[in-house]
Amino acid sequence: MPKASEIKKNAAIEHNGKVLIVRDITRSVPQGRAGGSLYRMRLYDVVTGGKVDETFKAEDMLNLADLSRRPAMFSYLDGDEYVFMDNEDYTPYNLNKESISEEVLYINEDTEGLSVIIVDGNPVGIDLPASVELVITETDPSIKGASASARTKPATLSTGLVVQVPEHISTGDKIKVNTAEQKFMGRADK
Repeated sequence: MPKASEIKKNAAIEHNGKVLIVRDITRSVPQGRAGGSLYRMRLYDVVTGGKVDETFKAEDMLNLADLSRRPAMFSYLDGDEYVFMDNEDYTPYNLNKESISEEVLYINEDTEGLSVIIVDGNPVGIDLPASVELVITETDPSIKGASASARTKPATLSTGLVVQVPEHISTGDKIKVNTAEQKFMGRADK
């Protein structure tokens, strides 16, 4: 049983009789509390998809839920559901668009390194690779002679995600994006 301070994003925990996926963690150290950190977690119920906000003390013990990750790839969109195909046994996993709304901004047909998170036999979310390669569909014209470390400009990617890129990058370029920080990492290898 890990402490609340050891829990990471996308972990599954059992709390109040429910299995919850950790989507976001904010650590705070209130003044006057003799060093006691608080961990505010945004959790999503695996069954209902409902949002739950909980705050734990750093030393609170939490139960991890039975969770597995299966390597998968994005297959197609079916109404409000994204369908992912298991890379090994070709099992289709359907995930509601709302439950993975942040992750879909990094996914296209070419995205490799995805994993579907499965709790009690049900797909509940996806794990993104550390970085993805996406094509810029719209940005201001590139400025000739602009250095790579100069000012940045917003760029809209093929999935709708908007990131800041250096001025020398132009529409049509394929770039690498850090999925954890939503930041430009560099041009993708051709």
